[in-house]
Amino acid sequence: MVTVHNLGFPRIGAKRELKFAQEAYWKGETSRDALQSSGIELRRRYWQEQADLDFVPVGDFSFYDHMLDMSFTLGNLPERVQGFHGDALDNYFRVARGRSAPDSDAHCACHGCASTDVAAGEMTKWFDTNYHYIVPEFTATTAFALNASRLLDQLADAKAQGINAKPVIVGPITYLALGKSKDDSDRLALLPRLLPVYRSLLNTLAAQGIAWVQIDEPILVTELDAPWQAAFKTAYDHFKDCNVKLLLATYFGQLQENRTLVANLPVAGVHIDAINGRDDVLPLLETLPSQTALSLGVINGRNIWKTDLTAVLDWVEPIAQRLSDRLWIAPSCSLLHVPVDLNSETTLDPEVKSWMAFALQKLDELRILAKALRHGRDAVSAELALNRAAIASRRQSPRVHNPAMKEAITPALGQRQSNYAARAAKQAAILKLPLYPTTTIGSFPQTAEIRQARSKFKSGQIDEAAYQVAMKAAIALSVCTQEELGLDVLVHGEAERNDMVEYFGEQLEGYVFSQFGWVQSYGSRCVKPPILFGDISRPRPMTVAWIQYAQSLTQKPMKGMLTGPVTILNWSFVRDDQPRAVTCRQLALAIREEVLDLEQAGVQVIQIDEAALREGLPLRKAQWQEYLDWAVESFRITANGVQDETQIHTHMCYSEFNDIIAAIAGMDADVITIECSRSDMELLDAFDDFNYPNEIGPGVYDIHSPNIPTQAHIEALMKKAAERIPAKRLWVNPDCGLKTRQWAEVIPALTNMVAAAKALRGAVV
Repeated sequence: MVTVHNLGFPRIGAKRELKFAQEAYWKGETSRDALQSSGIELRRRYWQEQADLDFVPVGDFSFYDHMLDMSFTLGNLPERVQGFHGDALDNYFRVARGRSAPDSDAHCACHGCASTDVAAGEMTKWFDTNYHYIVPEFTATTAFALNASRLLDQLADAKAQGINAKPVIVGPITYLALGKSKDDSDRLALLPRLLPVYRSLLNTLAAQGIAWVQIDEPILVTELDAPWQAAFKTAYDHFKDCNVKLLLATYFGQLQENRTLVANLPVAGVHIDAINGRDDVLPLLETLPSQTALSLGVINGRNIWKTDLTAVLDWVEPIAQRLSDRLWIAPSCSLLHVPVDLNSETTLDPEVKSWMAFALQKLDELRILAKALRHGRDAVSAELALNRAAIASRRQSPRVHNPAMKEAITPALGQRQSNYAARAAKQAAILKLPLYPTTTIGSFPQTAEIRQARSKFKSGQIDEAAYQVAMKAAIALSVCTQEELGLDVLVHGEAERNDMVEYFGEQLEGYVFSQFGWVQSYGSRCVKPPILFGDISRPRPMTVAWIQYAQSLTQKPMKGMLTGPVTILNWSFVRDDQPRAVTCRQLALAIREEVLDLEQAGVQVIQIDEAALREGLPLRKAQWQEYLDWAVESFRITANGVQDETQIHTHMCYSEFNDIIAAIAGMDADVITIECSRSDMELLDAFDDFNYPNEIGPGVYDIHSPNIPTQAHIEALMKKAAERIPAKRLWVNPDCGLKTRQWAEVIPALTNMVAAAKALRGAVV
């Protein structure tokens, strides 16, 4: 009999209930108990939605991040928060965002709490997704101590709700591999200290009557050096006599050379991502011990298209006959990466909606597959017929495959007219910028007034003329504020933009948009990815009028602000019926048209954000070059049709870029701005061995934290940068856009940033 389970469920709520509860608590508007109650209500609601599964994930819910949860479970708290003796949840938020809540911090009189602001934990992408996790921190002296209260509380609540719980934890090797040594010590040297704590956790869960524990080790889909492979055997040998069954879960890719390692680990079950790692399945069938369960992730947990259920059954039925009661089925990964409920969508294009499935609908697909495997296809004949009709409709739709759309890619499209040195001289003569020029990344605070005007316009409460007046007022405020602050290259503030990808998708052919298709990016930050379902084209200019208006308000250079094709691709739900490279080139041609229109309108500086360039990087290095070739080509197609005098910027944030710095240089942007502050300029270590040829703005303050950087801190970071990059090629800027911050935070932070730049100029002889 097939076993049906889920690996994880979205945390934020179908209407972002958790986001609003978190932010109200952080603002001091609600109590800690109210936040906890919101979390409990959400967990219980979605446990009940999954209650008919054989096993329901518990512990996948988080108030910020599951990796941060694991750090607290293991007692691995950064030293900078160990002096705070307040509530555990407040310490948790201090690590996550540099501050907990105004009410708790304002009254904190604990030993060591002279300052309530601490540095937030470093944040980076969870494998190749748009989810960000808080990076665990290690030193040679790191010690671990079990604190299972969070997980035990959730398990007790689940049991009271009648849920057959399967606790979910991050495995020890993935935890170490994704963490960062703060003193360059060997992370694997910590394994002997870490394993007893994990063992204690597993035995604690066993004492609660838990039968199965899902232990996530997605690092197994990457290339592992011999010491890390050996660490897996050491770790799981240490757990083999624990009184729980372990389901070792891998996802996001293929095991390949790690198959033999996995097959020989002493675990009771193995989960394989059969969307991305189907080639692993048959070889594993030959090598897994006869008693080991095999869980197949047959529903795509990363995209929103319906599953071809007939095709899945054609493939899985022979495996089910072979494995009998050892077969489990599930989504490929946690459903964290998709929206909650398609039924919430009342305005979505009906035809495109008929091709889609969100988290709850994916669980319905799983139930249909399970019923067919248990009772035969006749038991679900009506459901299969509806599914086949939807799959056929999408495949045959001329809206998806437009015969008039043809790629028009030639090598010349990606070439600038001159090299960087020649361009830089021409640009300097026109822009006349000082040493250490200052700028921001594009967005300014999205105030309640801006959001209210946008909402009223969308709902028809105000007309377009009134909306234009409101947005122009916000743009004028941004421009005036920047001039008063003394910034050198200005931005219009992006008041008119709901999201850096959705805004462009709304104006491109080939996209549709959801009302409630929210997914978590980090903490309370949610994004609503556009749905790219068909061939892409640009009917009309998208940004030119707004940028022209902003430029009319100032004599200083005004950046045109665009999102690049790779980021639009990686931050959308993308069609899966053609190679991603083909879709990306279509996007590149469309954004190229916008770049040329901006230049024609007299815009001298154009920023094309590629925040998600590394995010699309395959998890295996052997596959990197193919991706980087078409990703960099797509950026160059977008950017390189301009004259030498037009300065092209790009921006990247919150990823590890050191290992692809040559590809970034190959983009040939005149200026790149990049996140550096959370890692204390560690990113610039790449320039010890790589002579980056163009200009760079290493971010000098963390915009995801409410902390305000001091002038001295910014100067210190820039001095570190100047040790690797000549001062004449350095810019001063924040890590990222400022839309999520408040003006009360932005103005003093930028004041300090401009003051730091002026001081740095004065120090140059």
